[in-house]
Amino acid sequence: MLIQPVVLSGGSGTRLWPLSREKYPKQLLPLMGEDSLLQATVRRLQGINGAELAPPMVVCNEEYRFVIAEQLRLLGQSGPIVLEPMGRNTAPALTLAAFAAMKGGADPVLLVMPADHVILDTAAFQRVVLQGAALAEQGLVVTFGITPDAPETGYGYIQRGAPHGANASLIARFVEKPDLATAQVYLDDGAYLWNSGLFMLRASTWLAPSACAAPTFWPPAGAPGTRAPRTAASCAWARRLLPNARRTRSTTP
Repeated sequence: MLIQPVVLSGGSGTRLWPLSREKYPKQLLPLMGEDSLLQATVRRLQGINGAELAPPMVVCNEEYRFVIAEQLRLLGQSGPIVLEPMGRNTAPALTLAAFAAMKGGADPVLLVMPADHVILDTAAFQRVVLQGAALAEQGLVVTFGITPDAPETGYGYIQRGAPHGANASLIARFVEKPDLATAQVYLDDGAYLWNSGLFMLRASTWLAPSACAAPTFWPPAGAPGTRAPRTAASCAWARRLLPNARRTRSTTP
């Protein structure tokens, strides 16, 4: 099983101003040790057993390309850097990464990670990545939920549905950032997780429905990287799931 780490590093760093600046956002700063948050994200996967790991792919804008390349070099890494012409959030960034990952006919499992997370238990993270990869290899979309310990209003939530195997659940729904009273209800209920923003899926699993949801973004038929077909099933999936953001089939708690 080939896992392609995809690090999304497009944030402009405005929330931690003045420490984090537009020219040097928080993911490039060493806020939790000697590594920057981006370096810690890449290092978190080192030593994982049970899967082949491709060099990390970083999606960012032109402004940060050389700083990111230098930070990867300091880790002994030289993965591809995919440049966004402009920031348009996760879906276009993931689409660019999926096209890049499928060059040469590959179809790896993408592990999509924001560059600014802090995860202290590396061993536990690697375990759930392997569990998620096994599901993603089957064509499922996997997202990771975090067990809440407070009625947090700054995070989105995932409501767990029916169990799916030993280590995952289907998703009943996504909920945007709630007010305090609603967040307390979710915490008391026990069926809601914080939405981590990390997920796993095959490159083709993303590209097939995205070709229907945004056909103008898709290269002409036969162009390199167009292995994922626009089938009737994938277009039906895109119409049904993408408009309400219910594009995830399974979650690993």
